[in-house]
Amino acid sequence: MTDALAGKASDPRAVLNATADHSEGMSYLQTLPRRLVSLYLPLSIILLILLFPFYWMALTSIKPDDQLLDMERVSPFWTTAPTLKHFYNLLFQTNYPRWLWNTMFVAVGATVLSIIASVLAAYAIVRLRYRGAAWVGGAIFLAYLVPPSILFIPLSTVVFQYGLFDSPFALILTYPTILIPFSTWLLMGYFKTIPFELEECALIDGASRWQILTKIVLPLAVPGLISAFIFCFTLCWNEFIYALTFLSTTSQKTVPVAIVNEFVDGDIYRWGSLMAGALAGSLPLVILYAFFVEHYVSAMTGAVKE
Repeated sequence: MTDALAGKASDPRAVLNATADHSEGMSYLQTLPRRLVSLYLPLSIILLILLFPFYWMALTSIKPDDQLLDMERVSPFWTTAPTLKHFYNLLFQTNYPRWLWNTMFVAVGATVLSIIASVLAAYAIVRLRYRGAAWVGGAIFLAYLVPPSILFIPLSTVVFQYGLFDSPFALILTYPTILIPFSTWLLMGYFKTIPFELEECALIDGASRWQILTKIVLPLAVPGLISAFIFCFTLCWNEFIYALTFLSTTSQKTVPVAIVNEFVDGDIYRWGSLMAGALAGSLPLVILYAFFVEHYVSAMTGAVKE
């Protein structure tokens, strides 16, 4: 029977038939009408839905004030007199550079703390064999499901008692409560993809656990670390509830809270400045994703597999 299978596998006609069957199975994508219906049309709809808000935001930020609310004489989807007035007012007549620095400082500080804690927790759960490790990992991930709107009231009391109110350190020390659970789960999934035999060989050679973590595991887990960093940094950059609760001075606020407080006067919304601030504040995240999107996708795929 083995000889028959080998003869069938070595038969050129069988190979050609298998190739023909495979090509025939994918032939439905070869014709232009089928590609339009099954590929290009869905992609175009998805791109339109995803990119239209950014187009509207960019268009609003360069529209003159007299065209923002005039929908009868001026097309709402285009402008014939673009202006950079809103960006000029944003950068030179407000504390926007200060708000941007506050946001960057808080995001980097909270992200670094969260990544360090998540690496140690994920490695301990995945590699150190002890009873209940799986339950501990599940409990950490369940902590991520707790809504921040429930936690900000008790956390505000703690922050005030420690004298951190109206300080960036209030956010740096509270953001890890919502960053560490998901980052730990993500890194757990990625650490499981690293062969355990590498660590066993290092243990036989006399390496300590700390040396294994820093010299073997972390260099191999760079895509996972990048993915966790992007997730934490993005969440810190866009967070609103904690920043609104713990910061009261205008000069100490972050971008999401500051532009809402600065450019909304009662029921009057200065849409041009609001959209300019949102557009300028999103550029660092766009640059971050543009450089590391491949590592982010690969790490998320590895974590989901596990």
